[in-house]
Amino acid sequence: MTRTLFLFAINLLCFIGFSQNADLFKTEGITGKLHKSNIGKVTFMNGNIPLDQYKKSDFLESFNLEYKSNLNIRIFLNNSITNYLHQLAPDLSAEQLVEMGNLQFAFYIDNKFIYKDNINPGCNFGYGSSKDTSTTLRIPLTSSKAENLWALHMWERFNLNGGEKALTNGTHNLRIEVRPYIITNKSREAIVGSLIAKGQVKLIIKTPEVTAKQMEIQPIAPNSEWKVSDFQFDKKKIELLNKEIASYNLKEITSIVAIYDGKLLIEEYFNDANRTTLHDTRSAGKSFASTLMGIAINDGYIKNENQTISSFYNLKEYANYDIKKDSVKIKDLLTMSSSFEGSDAHSESPGNEENMYPTENWVKFTLDLPTDPAKTNGGKWDYFTAGTIVLGDILDKSIPKGLDKYADEKLFKPLNITNYQWQYTPQKVPNTAGSLQMTSLDYAKYAQLYKNNGEWNGKQILPVNWVKKTLTKQIQIPERDNQFYSYLFWNKTVNYKGKNYETYYCAGNGGNQFIIFKDLPLVVIITSKAFNKPYGHPQADKIVHDYLLPAILK
Repeated sequence: MTRTLFLFAINLLCFIGFSQNADLFKTEGITGKLHKSNIGKVTFMNGNIPLDQYKKSDFLESFNLEYKSNLNIRIFLNNSITNYLHQLAPDLSAEQLVEMGNLQFAFYIDNKFIYKDNINPGCNFGYGSSKDTSTTLRIPLTSSKAENLWALHMWERFNLNGGEKALTNGTHNLRIEVRPYIITNKSREAIVGSLIAKGQVKLIIKTPEVTAKQMEIQPIAPNSEWKVSDFQFDKKKIELLNKEIASYNLKEITSIVAIYDGKLLIEEYFNDANRTTLHDTRSAGKSFASTLMGIAINDGYIKNENQTISSFYNLKEYANYDIKKDSVKIKDLLTMSSSFEGSDAHSESPGNEENMYPTENWVKFTLDLPTDPAKTNGGKWDYFTAGTIVLGDILDKSIPKGLDKYADEKLFKPLNITNYQWQYTPQKVPNTAGSLQMTSLDYAKYAQLYKNNGEWNGKQILPVNWVKKTLTKQIQIPERDNQFYSYLFWNKTVNYKGKNYETYYCAGNGGNQFIIFKDLPLVVIITSKAFNKPYGHPQADKIVHDYLLPAILK
């Protein structure tokens, strides 16, 4: 009897275990001999070699890792991602599993753990791959192309979190381990499964040799429209800066311009850019909406920044009407502090800018948004690109000739800015969300205009009182110590050798910054193509703190 009960219990446990862990999906299985002999392995390859052409001889044992290289991995699994996640949380549906989990990548250098990354549940694995059925995955870690892929960002996060420091000149062993993970609603802690794949490769690191020509300060060519400064700065600091850019320690910088006491001090171009290049500085272009609003108020087209948007729109005609919308002021949109339920910092926010771009009418998208119960107008800062679109539309409909001609007549022509390029909304209105492309020297004119209290060549282009309001801390940025926001300008203080230097600046994705020093006769323009890269703005800050200020303040 005892033996019978024992066998029954064993069979029951096996049945329960099987019923809980049975796969949800039939996978594509083992795809071939190469797969069969490499189940559970992370293999490395140079570039994207299609699976049907991939051979054992393509597996890399070593790889010369350069700034522009194409290191890929192909993972051979015994099951699909969804099925692995099902083993961790058998009570969840397939939809819930892929919404709450994905793969974890752990990186080791020379057998030392460096970094682990629980990749976002929304990340997929390329064309033709399915989390439900695929058992082989191809993932690019580095790319020589201008691509925006989650895997490239994972590699950059690895670099920022110790990888770059560990990968010194020489040969290093990189090991990658892959596990499934899931975050359930109950615990909010990641449940990490067993190891499902691992592999290693030797990385050969050789810092590019920088020539004396690459390091030397670029001479300022004639016909810049600027007087050239004779201020004596520390040239060795700028040579070191050029070296860091040439060796890719500072990545994808395209230009650095410094204006000192109203004169051109430094003009440097990199990575195929030159004086005539029109740079896409992304959200740095938002600040132009503020400038044009100040000019339009001075011209009487807008009463003032406290005018409500209900003066321009019948908000009851839009979805989700709320009386709070009637009290949204132009100032609330200028300071990113309106009550709309919109936040670019949170992908799940209804008003996130990525939800706006596919729509046919960006103004309608914005005005249709609900209000956020946690927000009062003017009470809380939350970055909201869609609000700047409404500002542009208000300007365009309030000015007789429209925003495009008005900007050219009232701002660009007085600054002798003739070579520029707007982007446009679906309604053919200048896109005040950003990406107004100009040359670096023309961006410098724009920033210097604020340094000049709105005056240019003896003419008052921008009202002094608007400059004063703009260069004033309007609202504090949450969770950023001593950082503020103004009328579509940022504010922060740079500490150098124990002394604080306050700045107001325009900022755009990739590390693009136009910086106005409040208490120094200095304006700095940094343009960059490090779009969506985590190092974009930190390296712009490094350029200012570690090179430009030491060179100028000596």
